[in-house]
Amino acid sequence: MRKLNKGRKLSRKKGPRKALLRILANNLFLYEKIKTTEAKAKELRVVAEKMITRAKKDEISNRRILAQSLTPKMVKKIIKEIAPRYNQRQGGYTRIMRLGPRNSDGAKMVIIELIK
Repeated sequence: MRKLNKGRKLSRKKGPRKALLRILANNLFLYEKIKTTEAKAKELRVVAEKMITRAKKDEISNRRILAQSLTPKMVKKIIKEIAPRYNQRQGGYTRIMRLGPRNSDGAKMVIIELIK
């Protein structure tokens, strides 16, 4: 039983799951809008919003923590461009918009984007 265990497994073990979320977060910050499945987007939302909250305080410790999961280019972008947009906001930096099912396998598709 998975009592009190939060999060989705996304049919992956821990390492590949973390790598997937890291890649999705990098792409979300690079393009500010990506198309993915609903389950992946809901997990990505948790990760991305924690990163933005951490980037709002530009300290060396926060930069080092962000650098563990983002590329150096993305660390600069999130601290210099993305996080200052949300200084007056307490959370809810992303939006998930539902699309139709994917043609090949019927998976629920969504667009996850950063709120302007």
